[in-house]
Amino acid sequence: MQHDHNQMNPPEPKSFWSKTNIAFIGFLAIAGFYLFTEHRAHLFGYLPIILLLACPLLHLFMHGGHGHGGNDDKRQLPPGTDSGSHH
Repeated sequence: MQHDHNQMNPPEPKSFWSKTNIAFIGFLAIAGFYLFTEHRAHLFGYLPIILLLACPLLHLFMHGGHGHGGNDDKRQLPPGTDSGSHH
């Protein structure tokens, strides 16, 4: 068997906490802080409108979780019977 001793080892996977990522996260934090402090009045001024506009979207997407808009009854009814009829 021949072994090639000149082969390079595969590079190790880079860690998330590399120096570049830490610097980038710091930059994003500083930029976010200044954006928030400089535009706070604009953001808080539009907040009631944003909340009112979010209500229909939340209503549309969140009602699927508790049975509105569909028949979640797991019982099988015989054919020809009405699920809403009471005797």
